[in-house]
Amino acid sequence: MTPEIRKTILRQPQGLVILGATGSIGSSTLEVVARHPQRYRVQALTAHTSAQALLKLCGRHQPRQAVLSGCAEDAALRRRFADAGCELRFGPAALAELAAAAECDTVMAAIVGAAGLPATLAAARAGKRVLLANKEALVMAGPLFMHAARDARAVLLPIDSEHNAVFQCLPPDGAGVGLRGVRRIQLTASGGPFRDTPVERLASVTPDQACAHPNWVMGRKISVDSATMMNKGLEVIEAHWIFGADPKQIQVVIHPQSVVHSMVEYADGSVIAQLGHPDMRTPIAQALAYPERIDAGVLSFDFFRAGALNFERPDFERFPALNLAYSALEAGGAAPAALNAANEVAVAAFLEGRLPFLRITAVIEETLASAPTSPLTTLEDVLTADATARGRAGHIVARFTSDAA
Repeated sequence: MTPEIRKTILRQPQGLVILGATGSIGSSTLEVVARHPQRYRVQALTAHTSAQALLKLCGRHQPRQAVLSGCAEDAALRRRFADAGCELRFGPAALAELAAAAECDTVMAAIVGAAGLPATLAAARAGKRVLLANKEALVMAGPLFMHAARDARAVLLPIDSEHNAVFQCLPPDGAGVGLRGVRRIQLTASGGPFRDTPVERLASVTPDQACAHPNWVMGRKISVDSATMMNKGLEVIEAHWIFGADPKQIQVVIHPQSVVHSMVEYADGSVIAQLGHPDMRTPIAQALAYPERIDAGVLSFDFFRAGALNFERPDFERFPALNLAYSALEAGGAAPAALNAANEVAVAAFLEGRLPFLRITAVIEETLASAPTSPLTTLEDVLTADATARGRAGHIVARFTSDAA
């Protein structure tokens, strides 16, 4: 989606590169694609280090190329992939090259975290149709990314269920042009597994408890983000950039059933909502086929069985990560990149058992306090800000760990 949403007619079948093919979004994308072999040709699949899982996918979907971005050159692995009819490449630079390749029409950007930024930005700079599941690309480098996409006339289509819902609720020319006639965007959130948990019990939360999302099946990192509601904070920043919305126009609404995926309120009082099962195949199919519609393999929604739908204001004391995200967005400069970096470091420490759950936001808050607000104008600026914040967050985690010992 660019400032002017173009109904681009791509040649058939579309050449598709999936960055992060072994994750939940990658797997769901391949499920949708397999239903429409006449429309899509999987050109390349990538993973970080999951060689066996990637090899299995390559045998099934027959891409021409694959990348293991977190592995060093390995001749034996290369031969195994070659036996499956696929050229295997190694290292992060290969990701960016695949994303910008001439034979690629569409890039599913589904690598979690900052690691996905360089390749996603390369796809935007090459004018590709970018299906954006990597929200961190906009959180870290919003101005840089949107400028690159605009210059190259890339088509950006959001995959996060909330942003895809907003996109569906806006008029065709609504995004990136000041949201004419829009009063506010309302991003729904389930509230995660601890929405009703007494605050005093959160200190003893385990990683397995934090990853037990009541509605969605997700990876462990994003599940923890949902439990802290940092995921929603990152989505607020993403919505600001992808829709050109003022932060004051973006409201978070707790909706435990995860049936209404987001809403747009207009100046005349109308509110348009997108509803459906909590199944990522729906936004993936919508973005893959836009402006058309295709079967995603998702069952019809049964209103008669849905029951009551509830909506609540978020508790900012229970979920301080939301306030931190709004503050980082207002501060600008390196603050959003620092927010994301510190969160990734803190969540990793929590999942490894080195940091208590309630300390995650404490690490982020302290890291943000020293983040510069000067603009980040190049990818190198962004990566430097990211590395600096990670170093700072790592020291804070170590201090907290030492204090607890």
